[in-house]
Amino acid sequence: MPLVNVKVIEGVFTEAQKAEMVTALTDAMVGVEGEAMRPVTLVVIEEVKSGDWAIGGKRLTTQDVKELAAGAPAG
Repeated sequence: MPLVNVKVIEGVFTEAQKAEMVTALTDAMVGVEGEAMRPVTLVVIEEVKSGDWAIGGKRLTTQDVKELAAGAPAG
């Protein structure tokens, strides 16, 4: 059984966006594995608490990620 585990910072993605991720990732895996694997392809989305995720020694919050997505410079 294939398992795709996605970690995101809490509060960044809506329920609709997470559903879209599940569909797109399942479709991508089925594209590699074959259609017979669709019923057993698992996608898990885990939300990490805001501030518990760090890159380059800088903790990221939900707001940081939303600002990055909006095109604000990092830092």
